[in-house]
Amino acid sequence: MYINEIIEKLYNENNATREELIYLIKNIDEESKKILIEKAHKTRLKHYSNKVYLRGLIELTSFCKKDCLYCGLRRSNKNAQRYRLDIKEVLECVRKGDKLGYKTFVLQGGEDMYYSDEVIIDIIKAIKKEFPQNAITLSLGERNYKSYKKLFEAGADRYLLRHESASKKLYESIHPGGRFEERFNCLKNLKEIGYQAGAGFMVGIPNQTDEDLVDDLIFVKEFEPAMCGIGPFIPHKDTPLKGFGHGSLEKTIICLSIVRLLLPKVLLPATTALSSIDKNGRNAGIEAGGNVIMPNLSPMSVRKKYSLYNDKAYILDEDAEYRKLIEEKIKELGFEVEVNRGDNIDFIK
Repeated sequence: MYINEIIEKLYNENNATREELIYLIKNIDEESKKILIEKAHKTRLKHYSNKVYLRGLIELTSFCKKDCLYCGLRRSNKNAQRYRLDIKEVLECVRKGDKLGYKTFVLQGGEDMYYSDEVIIDIIKAIKKEFPQNAITLSLGERNYKSYKKLFEAGADRYLLRHESASKKLYESIHPGGRFEERFNCLKNLKEIGYQAGAGFMVGIPNQTDEDLVDDLIFVKEFEPAMCGIGPFIPHKDTPLKGFGHGSLEKTIICLSIVRLLLPKVLLPATTALSSIDKNGRNAGIEAGGNVIMPNLSPMSVRKKYSLYNDKAYILDEDAEYRKLIEEKIKELGFEVEVNRGDNIDFIK
């Protein structure tokens, strides 16, 4: 009964203590999990109806200066296939996406020094000149305050920087040379500048504890991101963590549901990583409170080169071109694709 009381508290008060969250994650059973998912679903319906927002993902570059232990793009991976998209290629992706009905474009890539402020600003301005009503989300890693501000002033609307783990020890163990404080300072700067700022974390990182996951849940509650990307850890064959198993779909779904209850207005993606570990993973994410999916608009010639982890989903309905198929699958679940920018409701003027 105690678990269901915690779920009711989350549903009614959008909050829970650290002890309650730890107890919930450690002890949840199948019946209580169904109740949790149902409450997350009801919460999403209350704030976003049954709408699912589409973002067109453009994977800008597979070069990265970082050496994160879990990522196939890490600079030490000699087997990685490297590429960069130029402004012309990005605009081709955007034009194709706009014709297909995508009104938000996500420019994602490794931390590649080739993409200076000037290069990114040129890309942002070119997109906004042609498609002034469309939104641009950047996901290009850690930059300084001045850089973030310049990109925002050029027209970027959102910035996704997953914090990965709110445990300093765990964060620094998988990010050689990375500073925990710097990551969180970047997130603070993004919010202060005025971005719809996104955080997020991995579930199932080697050596991660349930207590670490609760630290993530508490962090996102306190930070109140406009969007929150949560996905399972998936190993990559050319990284130091290649021998570990992937994170649990069930635990990821539980975390998605809890985040929906803690942050009722958050934009919550059902990620490609969910589809990569289970063919029904994305559907499960949507049913648990997820309301964003990001089909791929990148040129076919580079998609397999953007290899973050093993067995990345390349199923048809992860491809932006198959918009009708995506829409049909969303309808089968009882949801509707919404064709607009899909802003967090707190940012709608």
